[in-house]
Amino acid sequence: MYSTLFHIPSRLGSEPGIPLFGFGLLLVLWAMAAVGSSLWVAFRSGWSDAVRGLLLPLVITGAMIVWVLPALDDGRGIPIRGYGVMLLAAVAAGTWLSIVRGRRMGFDADTLLALGTQIFLWGIVGARLFYVIEYHEQFFSAERSLAATLADVVNVAAGGLVVFGSLPTAAAAAWWFAYRRKLNLLVLADCIAPGLLVGLALGRVGCFLNGCCYGGECELPWAVTFPPESPPWFDQVQRGLLPNLSPQQVGRSLPIHPAQLYAAIDAGILAWLAICFTPLARRDGQVFALVLSIHPVSRILLEMIRVDEPPALGTPFSISQLISLVLLGTAGILWVVTFRRPPRLSFDSQSPTD
Repeated sequence: MYSTLFHIPSRLGSEPGIPLFGFGLLLVLWAMAAVGSSLWVAFRSGWSDAVRGLLLPLVITGAMIVWVLPALDDGRGIPIRGYGVMLLAAVAAGTWLSIVRGRRMGFDADTLLALGTQIFLWGIVGARLFYVIEYHEQFFSAERSLAATLADVVNVAAGGLVVFGSLPTAAAAAWWFAYRRKLNLLVLADCIAPGLLVGLALGRVGCFLNGCCYGGECELPWAVTFPPESPPWFDQVQRGLLPNLSPQQVGRSLPIHPAQLYAAIDAGILAWLAICFTPLARRDGQVFALVLSIHPVSRILLEMIRVDEPPALGTPFSISQLISLVLLGTAGILWVVTFRRPPRLSFDSQSPTD
């Protein structure tokens, strides 16, 4: 576990210094980048595409600089979390792979960059909302102020995302993007599916650094222990597996499954399978259907060794396992839909439009 990598100072130079966040230097740099990127997209595709593709991401980014980042200051500056770094690495790697695949599937880089930005932002919104709703007792209480609650809710870099929570918002964003640009949604889904899995693999490494999404106790040679006051440590204290003493007296947690790394390996293997299956698929949407068929099964199995999610809705299954069952049903419907479509010619001759 390596939750905080380092801190970025809130001010540059000697006291009082130049403010970096809020209405500071970073906002000036954001304004310059916003103007430059807008002019570039407008020059290549016109102002309408620039507004549609960049307005919302730029507004959200500017709002984060002005209001969110200052709220994250812990007195030593803005903490750079291992989870947040891996999240950004996940976005970069997934987008890069999608762009590489898009060249052979009829999508240009600008289109996929715009799509990736929207999927990332709306996926984060959905994943965070799902986490806050599922673990609402950690955020909302009568003793806490509204400002403190909101600061914790938006502090995504500290961890706390439910992958399945991102599906509705990210899927809606992708559908709306394809609809506005008149793109074939099934081809688009095939294009980005492996990139999403690569991003998931790196994101799970971030979970390992953060200590969340942990597994149960085990005595296997690769079992790991977590430091005091980490999520697994607190969980084991609450369940009576560790004495309720000070962190210095208790020490590290009991050995547990590195469930986060299991999930990272699983996502990486599935991404490789999706890439290998792409030239073999004979109909648009079948690469995504393959991912939607295998990933829920592996998630159901992984949930069996995780202890951070209790049974939900009066069933013996966690909320993630229940959603996995829904996704399996959705995968079955998607397979039926794809088999009713005409076969495509080849991987290299796919058209991004209907």
